[in-house]
Amino acid sequence: MTDKTPTGGPAQPDSLSPEAARRTPESERPAVLLADRAREAVHPRGRADALAGGFLVGVCDDIAREAGFRVPVALTAAAWADCVAWAPEDSDRQTYQDESGRLWDVLWMTWNTVRRASGRSSCTVELCRIPRDGASRESQPVRLDVTCGPGDAGEPVITISLHGPR
Repeated sequence: MTDKTPTGGPAQPDSLSPEAARRTPESERPAVLLADRAREAVHPRGRADALAGGFLVGVCDDIAREAGFRVPVALTAAAWADCVAWAPEDSDRQTYQDESGRLWDVLWMTWNTVRRASGRSSCTVELCRIPRDGASRESQPVRLDVTCGPGDAGEPVITISLHGPR
């Protein structure tokens, strides 16, 4: 509930009509409307929105094709951060690697697992990577979920995410 009085009458609950909310300055709009906007930003409506919003990181078609994929491939931002992301500073602190090599490892291991899982729309990939934690020098295992599903226009697309509940 807010104690702001938009029309000069008694205090009203946060359930203003849409017309009243449009005329209310942004800073005085009910929290419910702002929360709805935040929810929309967190849950993209489709793959294109997820890519544009940074929830998914698209893999260059040429690289994906070289690894064996014939459809678009993307990783969730979390999977990218855990298994691909690597800055020159990381090589100085930990061990020499680069993003292109790490991406290739993820794609190659994923392709080989997907090939063996013929006919299924999802599978789990197990691979080893050096965690980007500023200290590790030895590789550690990680599990990734791979899903082949419809893109925004119903076309087949591959999404790679960290293993576990989504």
